[in-house]
Amino acid sequence: MAMPTGTPLLGREQVLDRLLDMLEGVEIAGRAVGLSGEPGIGKTLLQAHVAERARDSGFAVLSARGSQREAHLPYANLHQLLGPVLSHVDELPTQQRDSLLACFGMVAVESVNPFFTSLAVLELLVRASGENPLLVALDDLHWMDQPTLDALAFVARRIETERIVLLCTSRTQEPLLGDDQTFTWIELPSLPETVAEELVATCAPGLASPMRERIVAESGGNPLALVEFAKALQSGTLSWADDADRALPMTDRLERAFTARADAVSPSARAVLDVAALDDGDDVELLVTAASVLAGAPVGLEAVSPAVDLGFLTVDGPAYAIAHPLVGSALRRAMTPERRRKGHAALAEALAAYPDRATWHRASSVAGRDEQIAAELERSADEARRRGAFATALAQLERSAALTPDAQDRGARLLSAAELGFQLGRHAHVEQLRAQVSGLTLRPRDRSRLTWLEGAFHDGATSDPADVRHLVDLARDANGHDDTDLAMQLLFGAARRVWWRDPGDAVRREVIGAAREVALPPGDPRVLAVLGLAESLELSSSILAELDRWPADLGERADLAAPLGIAAFCAGDFVRADSFLSAAIHRLRTDGRLSLLAEALSIRAWAEINLGVFDASRSADEGMRLAAETGQRVWAGTAGLAVATIDAIAGRWHGRHPALTRAEQIALQLPNASSSLLAGAQLARGLAELASNRQEQAYGELARVFRPTDPSHQRVQSLWTIGYLAEAAVSTGRREEARPLLAAVEDLASDSPAAGARIPVEHARAVLADDGSAEELFRAALSGAGRTFPWHQARTQLAYGSWLRRQRRVTESREPLRSARTAFEALGAQPWAQRADHELRATGERGWEPTTRRQEELSPQEAQIAALAARGLSNREIGQRLFLSHRTVGSHLYRAFPKLGITSRQQLAEVLVGDQHARGPLNQAQSSD
Repeated sequence: MAMPTGTPLLGREQVLDRLLDMLEGVEIAGRAVGLSGEPGIGKTLLQAHVAERARDSGFAVLSARGSQREAHLPYANLHQLLGPVLSHVDELPTQQRDSLLACFGMVAVESVNPFFTSLAVLELLVRASGENPLLVALDDLHWMDQPTLDALAFVARRIETERIVLLCTSRTQEPLLGDDQTFTWIELPSLPETVAEELVATCAPGLASPMRERIVAESGGNPLALVEFAKALQSGTLSWADDADRALPMTDRLERAFTARADAVSPSARAVLDVAALDDGDDVELLVTAASVLAGAPVGLEAVSPAVDLGFLTVDGPAYAIAHPLVGSALRRAMTPERRRKGHAALAEALAAYPDRATWHRASSVAGRDEQIAAELERSADEARRRGAFATALAQLERSAALTPDAQDRGARLLSAAELGFQLGRHAHVEQLRAQVSGLTLRPRDRSRLTWLEGAFHDGATSDPADVRHLVDLARDANGHDDTDLAMQLLFGAARRVWWRDPGDAVRREVIGAAREVALPPGDPRVLAVLGLAESLELSSSILAELDRWPADLGERADLAAPLGIAAFCAGDFVRADSFLSAAIHRLRTDGRLSLLAEALSIRAWAEINLGVFDASRSADEGMRLAAETGQRVWAGTAGLAVATIDAIAGRWHGRHPALTRAEQIALQLPNASSSLLAGAQLARGLAELASNRQEQAYGELARVFRPTDPSHQRVQSLWTIGYLAEAAVSTGRREEARPLLAAVEDLASDSPAAGARIPVEHARAVLADDGSAEELFRAALSGAGRTFPWHQARTQLAYGSWLRRQRRVTESREPLRSARTAFEALGAQPWAQRADHELRATGERGWEPTTRRQEELSPQEAQIAALAARGLSNREIGQRLFLSHRTVGSHLYRAFPKLGITSRQQLAEVLVGDQHARGPLNQAQSSD
């Protein structure tokens, strides 16, 4: 695998120096670094040397080693890693403690949330680094079980502010714990020729010089190859009379050397070796018990000694281990398929007291399909899922499907595996499973499940009208079989596709008609969400009327808050959307459901942007990070556009914004580019041009949202954009060109009482009006739906004051212009404050100097943490809400205090009070978030 850009191939001394420098710099920043290289190159030895140097420097060291034999055992490596610090588990919050212990089978809980498990791991490691910095040494990362890797990836993304160094070894530079932004890979080079010659001379002094030179040449500087080739040639178990071996990869040649030595042992010792190569445990007693079954005769502990003497196994009291992964690989490859099956059967018999492990080995002991074992594996998958080991459950379901005789049952189990893969964010794996299922005969319900999976990773943003119609047909079929839940799931998928890319009136009506056929009350949150997504403008009034029946505080029914929030958002009631989504966010945080949390945060950010509340950057930034972490590219793009839009209003970028660029790339990489994402990108770009007073360019960017033939056209978002387009139109002399666009929007939103529809229309009517009717329309807008929202009120005041000045009513113009300037400055919208001041200066008024709000110096995450601390939450409580360690929270506050000009958290509420004023009627909307 290619090395990350900018990572040079270093010499061994340089690699060691670089690793030691990372240890010295841990007080400044935590790091995650991996050593890569072929088997036997010396990764483990170098890691052990660094760990010893770390101990000598006062580091605490925790370590774990992956094993191919144990890779299917959930959390096996995590238990190995955390064993020395598990005594502190009772100091963790209850949710985290129980989640972690349940993963290890130490407590019984109804279900386990893997994110709480990961947060518990992070907290334990942070605690372990309290008095002394911590080195976490992870050997053979590529063989670790997937649930462990998922937890460690969560940790790797969050140690930048901790005194923790993650040092891993792996054969390849796969992104097992994160991408290049999270993880640094260093490739370990081969030994120099002179060092290789010295090593061979030490290991095999009796070999003739030509043979030693041959070993150095054949090994390519691989230390393990140098040692093993020398031993094998000196003992006579390996001969190089034939040059054919030279064409084999190094791994194969090493395995041949190991196999040649293993062939010389007794049958009982070979049974021990073969069972060890297949075993997923480390118990010596179980090893010899299974070896006895395999050999068909009693095998005693003495049979283990030859394996130890040959360097194949190591024994430490009651536990054993294979000395090197290549030993196990060589032994497994040397076995015939029948021998491997018998070995697994022997282990299954010996592991009768461990049902899950026994089932896995029993599954590997059969040559054909077996429904009984397939059903056992399915039950094991259910147990793994309950423990939060979703990756293990997925593997067990795949194996179960492979053993299932009935094709329809096989398809159902593969679909269950694919649905778990979707939850884990593994797009490529899900596509492989879908390909397997597509060739099978499926039951009607499973055909619907398969269809739902198509485009699931893009949230339906890839579909064309035929796809939407197909989902509607399947939903009607499910409804006909009284499967209401599946019918609504399919209709929600269809409606989402309508939102992301409008398929036309006829298809939208089909979605609406099918939703109304389902035997659910018209006010059911799922029905309202489908109606809102599919036809939010025309059905706005009826949706809002049904939402009126729902209380603001859902209490125990908070699980309904998300679909209600989506319905309110689509219908344009952004205040109610903010309230419902905040309740959903609180619930999702409590449950640790990060995928849905990312979606809810992204939607809420846009609800607040549409109301002119720009501390939405906190929601947007967190939503963007969580969406990226959970593999939801479309929601990462949605949240990223919100970040870019807020930065545009603040005048913080011109030309290109990285989040906007990424969002556009996501939209354009979809099979059918998402018009919703592209419309959001045009709005952000247009606002940036308005902020730069580049009115001509602003009009060009915004106008694209209104052209039906443009990929950026989106019906609902044209409504949200019309007010900004109107401002650019007046400044560029395009009033007549913009009026038909306003008329079209008015026609779409004519029946909607929602503030989200009324605010932009009322503003645009006034801005685009002739002089004879402008004043009446400006006064209507100032007393209309936007009057309680500082951003919208200030924009109308600015436009009104500017119109008054052009009418030579200079004295009257000053009051609305002053009010606008004050509001814009409080909101952090400096370009608009400066524009209002420019208008005031044109009236002859002077003396204003812009001020910088200290809050603007904070990053979105710092601002979010500061706001929670201002409400009295402790660092630990904040960390649990935001899935960070308590020390990371403290580090953010430490950086925030000097930016805010304060010295303690007691002063936070006072300096942040301005933010609450800017939120208008949303002051309390996020109080529980």
